[in-house]
Amino acid sequence: MRPGVHVSAARPEDLDSLVELCLAARAESAVGAQLCTDDAERLRDQLGALLAVPGGLALMGTVDGVPAGMLLARLVGPSLFTDVVSLNLEAVYVVPDARRRGLGHMLLSAATQQADEAGAADVYATPLPGSRGMQRFLARLGFAPAAAHRVVATSALQRRLAHEGAPAAAGRRPSPRGLEDLIARRRQAREGRAASAAGDQATASISMQVNRAVQMRRPSASSTTTW
Repeated sequence: MRPGVHVSAARPEDLDSLVELCLAARAESAVGAQLCTDDAERLRDQLGALLAVPGGLALMGTVDGVPAGMLLARLVGPSLFTDVVSLNLEAVYVVPDARRRGLGHMLLSAATQQADEAGAADVYATPLPGSRGMQRFLARLGFAPAAAHRVVATSALQRRLAHEGAPAAAGRRPSPRGLEDLIARRRQAREGRAASAAGDQATASISMQVNRAVQMRRPSASSTTTW
């Protein structure tokens, strides 16, 4: 443990400090809305629920007695579909002035110890898009890509599903699948016309060869019998 740097499990009296750290992380992130709400009271209730729920983990990091970092996580499993237990890191944050002092490592070390004691086989982290510093930090510690997440607003998804499921209207632009079918039909039509043209050409060639053979077998004028 480095002098002046300390990590411990968050207690109910630490909720206000956790709220401030979460709001600071949200303000620093370019996509803060994906991290947490900006409503301090609501955020306080959510963090309180994390502290109370089985498997919830909240760690507080301090530097010289001042709150300077946090880690929020959940132990997941076993469940109906798996016997495997894993630790899901929801957020890891250290204030800019306290970085490069080992606080982030200490937070993760404490969380990893909790995961080991719970029998968690893996530790998952979901760093926010654009958080290059956290991406590099996790990569140095051995975190590797496990899945790609995509996000869409519920209202936007509902509109898209309704649009895709609606009957084709007059003048509606063909879907990509419709375009593929149209191209395939046109290709078949061209191939059919080409085959027909090739057949006509072959028939004409055969007719010319027959006519030429007939002419070659016709008797010459010197041997013609006059009646």
